Amino acid sequence: MKATVFSFIIPVYNRPDEIKELLESFSKFDGHSPYEIVIVEDGSTQTSKEVVERFQDQLDISYYFKSNSGPGDSRNYGMRNAKGDYFIILDSDVILPPNYLTAVKQFLDTTYYDCFGGPDAAHSTFSNLQKAINFAMTSFITTGGIRGGKQKLEDFQPRSFNMGLSKKAFLASGGFGKIHPGEDPDLSLRLHKLGFKTTLIQTAVVFHKRRISWSKFYKQVNKFGMVRPILNQWHPESKSIVYWFPSVFSLGLIVAIIMSLFQLYLPLYFYGLYFAIAFVLALISNKSLSVAIQALVAIVIQFFGYGYGFLKSTFSLVVFGKNPKEAFPHLFF
Repeated sequence: MKATVFSFIIPVYNRPDEIKELLESFSKFDGHSPYEIVIVEDGSTQTSKEVVERFQDQLDISYYFKSNSGPGDSRNYGMRNAKGDYFIILDSDVILPPNYLTAVKQFLDTTYYDCFGGPDAAHSTFSNLQKAINFAMTSFITTGGIRGGKQKLEDFQPRSFNMGLSKKAFLASGGFGKIHPGEDPDLSLRLHKLGFKTTLIQTAVVFHKRRISWSKFYKQVNKFGMVRPILNQWHPESKSIVYWFPSVFSLGLIVAIIMSLFQLYLPLYFYGLYFAIAFVLALISNKSLSVAIQALVAIVIQFFGYGYGFLKSTFSLVVFGKNPKEAFPHLFF
């Protein structure tokens, strides 16, 4: 049987330092599976060209520069120009463990899927802020494991920081759409309609740096919240009551605080219990008091940011009947 040739597709925008770290992690790969790296510079003013040139003697790298058109279109551009028959899509702010490709290949050799996703984790060298945000984004107690922590593998919706896609599935689907964020679950849902199956490879872990401050984190999760009702409109079968949880949680916390002013403390006690559990879990997983405290801040920002964005988008689309591109032009390229 012909060996699968993997093409890693990496869009980048003004992040040469991240590309350097990512390529360094490629140079430490285990095994000898054939692969190439395709870097697509999306109209950057700070290009990664010099960084790429330093690694071209060690790695099989193709480098492309194009005008800015967003990460989804840049990934499509990379896949159209790739030589492999299976594409692995990464964000520029990830670092790969040495066994990453070995884990992917072993899984696909025994249980083939045309699309997969993998979990993300925080590396020991990451800052406390990055570790706290990672906990908020990946813990079962916050996101329910939708980013790679759940046990159900089938029909997993991969995220584009760590996503595999066969050439066959890419050609059939046309790849990523123009929305951002949300282009990855949109592609997963379109693949399902085309009859392709997706899965989670739990051993295909990447270290995701999340180059963000508190303000950038809020902006990111707020966009996630705004995108979800758009995806629900495009793909009604994907609707789920769980997407309402951040909004209900946030409104409930406000109500609980107001009730406490009138000496009605029971609702606030339940929230206190939730945050206590989250604190203990963050402390155990990171072994750091600072990370555990910051994780509580990250959870509040995550729920309020996503919840507000979700409600805003729901009212715009459902109540007022607005067109997504007209209501939220900044979410489209």
